[in-house]
Amino acid sequence: MKPPQQQRGNVEGVLLSRKLFSSLLIALIVSLGVVCLYYGTSFAPGLRRRGHHPADGSDPVFRGFIAAASDEDDDPPSFSGDAADLVVKSFPVCDMRFSELIPCLDRNLIYQLKLKLNLSLMEHYERHCPPPSRRYNCLIPPPIGYKTAIGWPASRDEVWKVNVPHTHLAGEKSDQRWMVVNGDKINFPGGGTHFHFGAGRYIAHIAQMLKFPNDNLSDGGNIRTALDVGCGVASFGAYLLSHNIIAMSLAPNDVHENQIQFALERGIPSMLGVLGTKRLPYPSRSFELAHCSRCRIDWLQRDGILLLELDRVLRPGGYFVYSSPEAYATDEKNRRIWRAMSDLVQRMCWRIASKKNQTVIWAKPLTNGCYSRRDPGTIPPLCSSDNDPDAAWHVPMKPCITPYSKKEVNRAKGSELVPWPQRLTTPPPRLEELGISSENFIEDNEIWHWRVMQYWKQMNSQIAKDSFRNVMDMRANLGGFAASLANKDVWVMNVVPVNESSKLKVIYDRGLLGTLHDWCESFSTYPRTYDLLHAWLLFSEIEKQGCNLEDLLIEMDRMLRPSGFIIIRDKVPVINYVRMFLTSLKWDLWSSEVEPKVDALSSGEERVLIVRKKLWKEGD
Repeated sequence: MKPPQQQRGNVEGVLLSRKLFSSLLIALIVSLGVVCLYYGTSFAPGLRRRGHHPADGSDPVFRGFIAAASDEDDDPPSFSGDAADLVVKSFPVCDMRFSELIPCLDRNLIYQLKLKLNLSLMEHYERHCPPPSRRYNCLIPPPIGYKTAIGWPASRDEVWKVNVPHTHLAGEKSDQRWMVVNGDKINFPGGGTHFHFGAGRYIAHIAQMLKFPNDNLSDGGNIRTALDVGCGVASFGAYLLSHNIIAMSLAPNDVHENQIQFALERGIPSMLGVLGTKRLPYPSRSFELAHCSRCRIDWLQRDGILLLELDRVLRPGGYFVYSSPEAYATDEKNRRIWRAMSDLVQRMCWRIASKKNQTVIWAKPLTNGCYSRRDPGTIPPLCSSDNDPDAAWHVPMKPCITPYSKKEVNRAKGSELVPWPQRLTTPPPRLEELGISSENFIEDNEIWHWRVMQYWKQMNSQIAKDSFRNVMDMRANLGGFAASLANKDVWVMNVVPVNESSKLKVIYDRGLLGTLHDWCESFSTYPRTYDLLHAWLLFSEIEKQGCNLEDLLIEMDRMLRPSGFIIIRDKVPVINYVRMFLTSLKWDLWSSEVEPKVDALSSGEERVLIVRKKLWKEGD
């Protein structure tokens, strides 16, 4: 047995060792905590860490050179330097639960930020973008088993189930024939809440109600652009295409899960949006026809403000097609709603153009005559003279009627627009509001026709007839790019940046579709919804605004389908900058860069870079 003194020494040694071990363990935990605090947001499934870039220009997330992120306290990124010789090796990949992330329509973000929104006014379905500190800097993964989208026109009637793995609507709307699950595909028979026998027959019925020749709703090309609110899976818009009518199918990201995602997967023009508290992102007098088939909208609320928003975007003489129980049901509740709605539209000077069975069609007046004959104090009032009816980005709706200007009163029906397809290339009347001459408009058309021909030659080895269906022009100018694609089986979302918003009215006057947008924010669409993105001088403009260029690249990747293409026409430093990211974005399936011919729209020395995105999966 050891002496007590030796035993005490051994015990003290053990205690000292334990204290030393505990101290080392605590130091290790603290060190790890500091590391996690510093790097955590970068390695989390996507929160961007801002304003903490090392002095040497490297960033731990990307393991390579990266321009300083623009934030409130940061300088805008620069394209200067030796960017052409540098490569960003990787972007993190988001967790699979973010596979359908729409950053500015993310209800989880609303809950996290504790935004106080009025649910009865649909504010929770409006855009609420994350602050810079909560933006995602990771690539959105496709769902497991994702397949290349079915090409148009077959996609109108069927899509791969794995690409939009949501079958709830097939069961909920089975009696209305919205969609049917059929093995590994989802089929779309063309039904709707008020057209169980198919959208084609329903559209022909509307044409008959208006006594248009040959049961064609286009009325010889006089009706070209339509707005379908509460569109479901957009079968109404799908079947309008055979009438040479192009519809903006609009619906919120609501309980009818992923309806707009289905619409875009089918190749039908559509976007997420809601009639809530803000104006729709379209200029006044954009559509010849608006449609609501049991769209579940309370048109009587707030003195009819939602119907007045439709009035703002309808052209003179435009139609509102309304199919809903209020138009035909005989119970007291629906009769009461019908009487109130009839009274409202009468005060708005709309007239009934036709009413039959389940559908009523109202027409907007052609002139101010009816407005001037209303009794003083009639509600809704006329908008004040300082109201800009074309202001439409984050502008609150106004409960007033927009009267026509003197110039508009003197014009013929439809704002003096010629029928489609001549409308596409004829200088529209509202050009003069932009100070653009007819000669400049025609020259713009010719330039874009040449440019698009060169783009297609550049991509010729990579594309097939059905490679493209959903196309986005991210800085659309006057719509010349889209007009040059009129002979192809594509539709184009013409996006006009908010600082050029006056140009969007010209795009609609040409018979094309588009929307306003601020590219410092995320677009209102699901991931993987466009086959081709076109960006002309967009990066140069974004740099001037001081917005983050990495955010724009990641947003473009989010919107682009696997195997899709991006055309970037911009200044040489921009192209060199974008090239740094091709591998990390997985845009290196194929690429081509050329020096284009200088034309009247050129801005100094430019390059055209065309890249193709890989089809990759989460584990790649």
